[in-house]
Amino acid sequence: MSMRQGESEADVVPKSKRPSDSAFKQQRLPAWQPVLTARTVLPTFFVIGVLFVPIGVVLLHLSNTANELIIDYTRCTSSGGITCADYLQENPGKQCNCAINFTLTSDFNGDVYMYYGLTNYYQNHRRYVKSRDDLQLLGQLSQTPSTDCAPFAYHPVTMEPIAPCGAIANSLFNDTLKLAQGGVDIKLLNTGIAWPSDKRVKFRNPEGNLTLALKGFAKPIFWQHELYDLDKENAENNGFQNEDLIVWMRTAALPSFRKLYRRLDQTNNNYAKGLKAGEYTLNVEYRYPVVSFDGTKRMIISTTSVLGGKNPFLGIAYIVVGAICITLGLGLLLIHMRCSRSNMEMINVNPHTQYS
Repeated sequence: MSMRQGESEADVVPKSKRPSDSAFKQQRLPAWQPVLTARTVLPTFFVIGVLFVPIGVVLLHLSNTANELIIDYTRCTSSGGITCADYLQENPGKQCNCAINFTLTSDFNGDVYMYYGLTNYYQNHRRYVKSRDDLQLLGQLSQTPSTDCAPFAYHPVTMEPIAPCGAIANSLFNDTLKLAQGGVDIKLLNTGIAWPSDKRVKFRNPEGNLTLALKGFAKPIFWQHELYDLDKENAENNGFQNEDLIVWMRTAALPSFRKLYRRLDQTNNNYAKGLKAGEYTLNVEYRYPVVSFDGTKRMIISTTSVLGGKNPFLGIAYIVVGAICITLGLGLLLIHMRCSRSNMEMINVNPHTQYS
C-alpha cells in the first residue's frame, strides 16, 4: 500500500472488507418462518382443490359454447386431378385453385371469424423475428434499410431497397380463402382484423401519395402484388397499414399457430345472426407452399365466447390442478392419521426413545 507524504506506517489503517454493522448487511432483520404442519398444509390443498375444480368446469363450459370448424386444405385437389401442393412444387410461384365442400352441423350464431392456421412453421426463430425494419414500417423510408433485413434488404436483380424488407414480410401468407353457399360467395371483411394499437402506433404509411412515395423501392421477392396495391377494393387498406400484413408481422410464439384472416359481414340479412347449419364450399386460391418443410395449412371458422375463441386448455388446466391438490390432500391426510404422533410424544423425543 502506498503512503502519502508525511504519513508513517503506523498512521496507515488497512481498508477493511467487512460490511458495515447494520441490521440489513449483518442479516439481523426480523423474519418470519412458517412452520408447516398438517393443520396448515392440508386445508390449503383442499381449499385450492375445491376452488379450482368448479372454476375449471365453468371455463370449460364457456369454451364449449364457442363453435369451431377446422378444414385442412394442404393437399386439396384441383380440377385437373392433381393436388395443389404437388402443383406448386412443380410450378413455383404459380397459383392453383381448389374447392372443398363441407357441412356445418349446427348454427354458428354471433360474430363469426375465419382464421388460417399453419403448422411446423417457426416464426419464433431468433433471426426471423429480428428480420424487419421498424422505422420503415412507421413510414420512414430510407434507401438503406436496416441490416437486420439481410438477405431481404435489396432486390437481387435491380438492387433497389425492398419495402417492407426482411424475412417476415417476404413470407407473407398469400392464399385467398373464400366461402360460398349455393354457388354464391359470402362476403367476408378484411378490415377490423388487426390490433388497433398495432395499426395506430407501429404501422404507418409515408405522407403523400403512396405510389409516389414507394417509387424507387422494390416489393418483397415472394410477393405477387405491390405494397400499394394489396387491396384493390379499399385504398385505405394498402401500404404498411394493410391489415393482413399487420396481422402477419405479429410473429407467433409456437410452431403451430392460427391468425385472424376475415370477419363475416353480418350486414347481409341472410347472415345477420351468423352462419346457419347447411352445405358450404371453401374456394382456395392456393399460392403458399408448406410441403417443403412438412407443414400443413388449415382454414378455421369459429365463433367466440366471453373468453374469446374456443380453447379448452385453461379449463382443463384448472380441473387437473384442482384434482391433483385434492388427491395430494387425501393422501397426506391418510398418512397423517396413520403415522402422526401427538405433541407430547414429539416433545419427549430423545436419543433413547424407542419407536414402536
